[in-house]
Amino acid sequence: MFLRNGLEPWHLLIVAVVLILLFGSKKLPDTARALGKSLRILKSETKAMREDGTESSPTAAAPAPQVTPAQAPVQTPTPTDARPVQ
Repeated sequence: MFLRNGLEPWHLLIVAVVLILLFGSKKLPDTARALGKSLRILKSETKAMREDGTESSPTAAAPAPQVTPAQAPVQTPTPTDARPVQ
């Protein structure tokens, strides 16, 4: 009975009043606009990631060629500083 609905309408009203008092009525539209823009960007990026995942899944089904140590290129360390270490 204590937490039957979680947030009730009067809880949201109190949160709205506190936000208006903290940020003022002039900053809230700008903040809401920025939040909306961020959510649109996030939504488009997740959609693009899902599309990339579905397109690459048929190619991912093919086994990748195995590289043996004999085929791997050997990298020699190159000094980044010509001065001797003391």
